[in-house]
Amino acid sequence: MKKSLLFVAASLLFLQSFAQIPLTVLPSGGNKKASVTERIGLTDVTLHYDRPGVKGREGKIWGQLVHTGFTDQGFGTAKAAPWRAGSNENTTIEFTTDVKIEGQALPAGKYGLFLAYDPAECTLIFSKNSSSWGSYYYSDKEDALRVKVKPQPLDKSVEWLKYEFMNQSENSATVALQWEKLSVPFKIEVDYINDQLNSFRRELRSERGFIWQSWEQAAQWCVQRSVNLEEALLWADSATSAGFGGDRVFQTWSTKAQVLQKLRRDEEAAVAMQTALPFGSMNDVHQYGRQLLSMKLYKAAFDVFKTNHDKYPGQFTTLMGLTRGYAGISDLKNALKYAQLALPLAPNPQNKTAVEGMIQKLKEGKEIN
Repeated sequence: MKKSLLFVAASLLFLQSFAQIPLTVLPSGGNKKASVTERIGLTDVTLHYDRPGVKGREGKIWGQLVHTGFTDQGFGTAKAAPWRAGSNENTTIEFTTDVKIEGQALPAGKYGLFLAYDPAECTLIFSKNSSSWGSYYYSDKEDALRVKVKPQPLDKSVEWLKYEFMNQSENSATVALQWEKLSVPFKIEVDYINDQLNSFRRELRSERGFIWQSWEQAAQWCVQRSVNLEEALLWADSATSAGFGGDRVFQTWSTKAQVLQKLRRDEEAAVAMQTALPFGSMNDVHQYGRQLLSMKLYKAAFDVFKTNHDKYPGQFTTLMGLTRGYAGISDLKNALKYAQLALPLAPNPQNKTAVEGMIQKLKEGKEIN
């Protein structure tokens, strides 16, 4: 009998403990859970929120269901609470790097997102407390940042509250809270250039820095944006070194030459390109000749085109190189000669039409470059 009573008591305790474990069901109120992540530059921005519905309450959302300003909700410790910018748990927003919100700095991290609504100008609040339920325990002492934003009317009603990324660029985006017929947008900016450079510095010290391609990629990125050129030259030096295997690669020497050109060290750039040329393909060398033409270095371009033709004689590409090279040094007779040799070798109708146009211009004594 005693054992039976002990068994019953144990069973009741077991059942009672399990009765306290909630099962997974829809969020209260039929609201929908949602998350959205977008990358701005190298920065991941992630929002987690619950989506309340309008549910026939048109005209009763803003200023009523969403209270104006700060209020005492009658529960929790907050006596002046903003809206939770969603429903149920905290709305949270997370940044993987430092950002600017409406021009104001905010460190990387996860924040509770709150909104003090006003029809003229809302206050958007980023709180260091991202784990509380709603805004019942909100404290302004935990604010990381407050910014003023202007609400905007929407043409069409949005039934379920949502956050949407828009107006995206390489280093910024606008995030808009949209619900019923109102949008509350705020702009996020990142320092993409600095973030990318710091990422290169970290990765080049890892296993990714064991090959020339990584060093060349980082240096070329700096060339394309004309930034961080002194360090880019060091990266180009690594790319062209035998230790990383890029000492006999056209691409590494070409990138180094481009860095030197950006630094206005033209003589050194020319030496780097002379080192590059023997390792280049026919198309590599041809494109370098075209680059020299664009810089109005006509004699240098002609020399490059001639070297390319000597190595790959009778090819459409090298014949066209000599056409452009001779035209660049004002020898239109030879330019016409090589254009006519190139014409039957044109690889497609577009090229053939282009060459025919050049031939006509050369016969008329006109410029083709």
